[in-house]
Amino acid sequence: MADKVIPLADHRYAASVPRIPNLLLPPSGLLGDRLGRALRDLRISVTDRCNFRCSYCMPREVFDKQYSFLPHSSLLSFEEITRLARIFVAHGVRKLRLTGGEPLLRKNLEVLIGMLSDLRTADGQALDLTLTTNASLLTKKARALKDAGLQRVTVSLDALDDATFRRMNDADFPVAEVLEGIAQAQAVGLGPIKVNMVVKRGTNEHEILAMARHFRGTSVVLRFIEYMDVGASNGWRMDEVMPSADVVARIHSEFPLESIEPGASGETAERWRYLDGAGEIGVISSVTQAFCRDCNRARLSTEGKLFLCLFANHGHDLRSLLRGNASDAQIAAAIGLIWQGLDDRYSELRGAFAADASSGQRRVEMHYIGG
Repeated sequence: MADKVIPLADHRYAASVPRIPNLLLPPSGLLGDRLGRALRDLRISVTDRCNFRCSYCMPREVFDKQYSFLPHSSLLSFEEITRLARIFVAHGVRKLRLTGGEPLLRKNLEVLIGMLSDLRTADGQALDLTLTTNASLLTKKARALKDAGLQRVTVSLDALDDATFRRMNDADFPVAEVLEGIAQAQAVGLGPIKVNMVVKRGTNEHEILAMARHFRGTSVVLRFIEYMDVGASNGWRMDEVMPSADVVARIHSEFPLESIEPGASGETAERWRYLDGAGEIGVISSVTQAFCRDCNRARLSTEGKLFLCLFANHGHDLRSLLRGNASDAQIAAAIGLIWQGLDDRYSELRGAFAADASSGQRRVEMHYIGG
């Protein structure tokens, strides 16, 4: 099967049909790319829809009532997602993160979670199964998610001040309901919980200390994320990026911190611990400090395109293999070939990519493959 570009279901992002090699080598669990990076983490977008219109992800002026989201027939079914996840696990994936859009908008998501929670690594270990959410539906769904086998959640929360939060989500959604969702997730045992705050200079940097004060002394790990240049719809500008070093300095001035070692290889967050024992924070320096060198993540879009970098402009259409009657062995061999050819390191080469912006290639949007 030769490489070729095929028509897209959504006409947005370039994708090619993966090549199936003649020799179908079975997965060994030790798959590595050209830079020696192992595949360990698969992020699965289950919907391209969201009920928020955050300016850094889905600004309302772009994602308005006229915007055409993917039809249901284009989405991978739960059975297709599980089949692909099983193949990725055979290649060495140990962590599955469900994302979106807002994943809790996908109907009967707990059914998929139940299917994924039954998967095991080659040595019989359960997977790390987690979900990222804006928590707007978490109060209602936390118990069902936990009962289905979800282990923990990461909640996006960009401010504690209600006016700031409503302005940023642009859906007039109150911060109190997000905090209620976090509390309910804690109550049912979905933890440890992480809370992600995207810091956008001139918009919410005044909330950094308020967020730190609120989550200090709890089991919640607060993480600050630099405003990223993902896609093209958010109008990203470098002067709106607040470097993580400035965030750490601001918190350290009130609550002294010390650096601690990463919890796992490939971890995106730099960890800091409060000296008084009140927990830890994390910073994700996706703009000012590249972490390509030990990246171990792949991303599966809502309709089955495999992206190897958050800043990619080209995907690999695995759905064409699923619905074209390819065997598991053929799909596994195709995925292996794709990962083995990977040498992406966008964050380390950001300047060169920015200089080539005139190329006309469109980078994938955050809502489409998740963070």
